[in-house]
Amino acid sequence: MTTAEPPPPAAGARGTRARRWPRVLRWGAALALVGLAALAGYQAALHTAMDRLREAAAYRLEMLSGVLESDLRRFEHLPALLDLAPPIPALLGAPRDPQLRAAVSRYLGSVNAAAGAEMLYVLDADGVSIAASDFDQPGTTVGQNLSFRPYVRDALGGGRGRFYGLGITSGRPGYFLSYPLRGAPPARGVVAVKVNLAEAERNWRSLPGDVLLVDERGVVILTTQELLRFRPLRALDEAQKAEVRHARPYGDASLQPLQWTQKAALGREVAVVALDGRDQLASFARLRAAPWQLIALDDLASARNTARNTALTSALAMSVLLLVGVTRWQRRRAVRHRLANQAALQAAHDSLESTVAARTAQLRDAQNELVHSGKMAALGQMSAGLVHELNQPLTALRALAESAAILQEQNRPHEVQDNLHRITRMVDRLARLTTQLKTFAHKAETPGAPVPLAHCLADAQASVAEAARTAGVNTVVDLQPPDLQVLADEAALSSVLVNLMRNAIEAMQATPERTLRIMARRRGQRAVVEVRDTGHGIAADILPRLFEPFVTSKPAGAGLGLGLVISAQLLRALNGSLSAHNTAGGGACLVIELDAVPPSTTTE
Repeated sequence: MTTAEPPPPAAGARGTRARRWPRVLRWGAALALVGLAALAGYQAALHTAMDRLREAAAYRLEMLSGVLESDLRRFEHLPALLDLAPPIPALLGAPRDPQLRAAVSRYLGSVNAAAGAEMLYVLDADGVSIAASDFDQPGTTVGQNLSFRPYVRDALGGGRGRFYGLGITSGRPGYFLSYPLRGAPPARGVVAVKVNLAEAERNWRSLPGDVLLVDERGVVILTTQELLRFRPLRALDEAQKAEVRHARPYGDASLQPLQWTQKAALGREVAVVALDGRDQLASFARLRAAPWQLIALDDLASARNTARNTALTSALAMSVLLLVGVTRWQRRRAVRHRLANQAALQAAHDSLESTVAARTAQLRDAQNELVHSGKMAALGQMSAGLVHELNQPLTALRALAESAAILQEQNRPHEVQDNLHRITRMVDRLARLTTQLKTFAHKAETPGAPVPLAHCLADAQASVAEAARTAGVNTVVDLQPPDLQVLADEAALSSVLVNLMRNAIEAMQATPERTLRIMARRRGQRAVVEVRDTGHGIAADILPRLFEPFVTSKPAGAGLGLGLVISAQLLRALNGSLSAHNTAGGGACLVIELDAVPPSTTTE
């Protein structure tokens, strides 16, 4: 019995695997390119950021070391100069003389006032302070035995002493310089100066990054970070601890070592260090005036964030390039397919073309009908607006003419003449109004010119005077300043004011209190005119639609609902606005805003 061999794999399966491998390789190559671009971008950006930090730190250290050394050397020769002062040798000969002590202390005070040090003082051969510039201040060194201080021992031994530490009596840190004094044998002593470096430390806080000043033991003595003060970079050895216990330069500080680890040296004076778990770029500079070292610290977090952002940008850029390449390849393949299907698409296009032409003709006919309907609606609205705008001045003309006739019968020629002048101005206003309405269809901008607001208010009051008198309305005008001017067209603005005042008068017909209040004020570069009435206010359902055409609260036949629409349109053409709200007392308030003319501008 023979065993049948398994059938060979199908040709389709082999073809699928063969096509899958090139696709996997392409994706792998693309991911590798993106990763390499991100890595290169990260390294380049990190090196650039660190170079910038290093250059800035070098400049900062050069500036700070120069200032600090200048402060230290400024007082170097002051102790030696005091050796020549006559009162000091006399005091060394009689160190217990209270008068000599007081005289020398006052002398030291006058010298120190000119020198600007924190303190000057003289010590006898036993290291006891016998005179000081602050002898009359609390915490003075006078009477203190300072022989345990290194700078005192050095000077008593015949050399010059230098020392940084906390003051024994004051508790304030400072830099101490000492010089041996030799008087008539056998008397000898020491003169010392204390320099306060707190001002230099305060100035460091305005600079970027942190700054440390480390003494010869590696202890931080000046810093922009208070938590680092009097802490060594590394643990002190036994000899250093014994010296610190004897000289007490750091007071009662615990001298807990910092968590300071050098991770990488980038040169003789630059290194990457870890301080309390944060990577810092540390730049070093040694001082020539003292055995100290300045350290500038810059946090590397910002540099690494910049490098990560650059890496992300590089990866995105490489992805875009790869995407562009893939897109171009797919586009070429799509072009081949498009050419293959072009014949079928052309046939479909020919079939649709006739349908589109028929639909286009139908749409054109519908559009013509809509345009015709729009023209008819616009014509009706314009006609209604024209009637509304002409009705106000015509009503005023009739009132003025009737008033003139009555005045003529009463033999009051001057008042008749005044009414005739008003009629003439009203006719001129009608002429300007018809000109504006004629050009209204072209949406022309009304040119603004300086107009005295008082003139417009006076014309508007005259136009509604008869209606106000008949309705028993008291009109109050408050114009501040009286010479307030606006950029407007006088006829248009007067028309708007007449419309608002007439509406207010009509709104108060059914109220017992009838006061029309017009208030105008300057607010910055704008002028605001408020027309208030004591009526029942604007209905809540009408207020949001108040400036829409044909919206009115008047009874049928009393108004068309176009007055406020046209008024708002006229004000918009003058770069102004019209708004409305109800007042707390129940009436309505219409607010006009226009550009105000600067106070220095006048009209003839």
